[in-house]
Amino acid sequence: MAGGRLRELPATGGGDQARVLWWALAIGADFGGNATAIGASANVVVLGIAERSGHRITFWEFTRYGLIVTLLSVALAVPYLWLRFFAF
Repeated sequence: MAGGRLRELPATGGGDQARVLWWALAIGADFGGNATAIGASANVVVLGIAERSGHRITFWEFTRYGLIVTLLSVALAVPYLWLRFFAF
């Protein structure tokens, strides 16, 4: 039954359930771009500017810090979604 509901969300608007899914998708896509150097165009630009200034940042060096930032961001976003849509 739950699978049937999920298939109906795009066609019917889905109400509150669809809003939760859209928020989760938006947060995941946004924060996921922070994880790697090529995850977002802004990351590529920053790497280019840093290299032009004489500070070379490798892909793995960026990823090491990017994953930490991404995990912390997601760790904050999950309770937000839970409080906003499920707690009250």
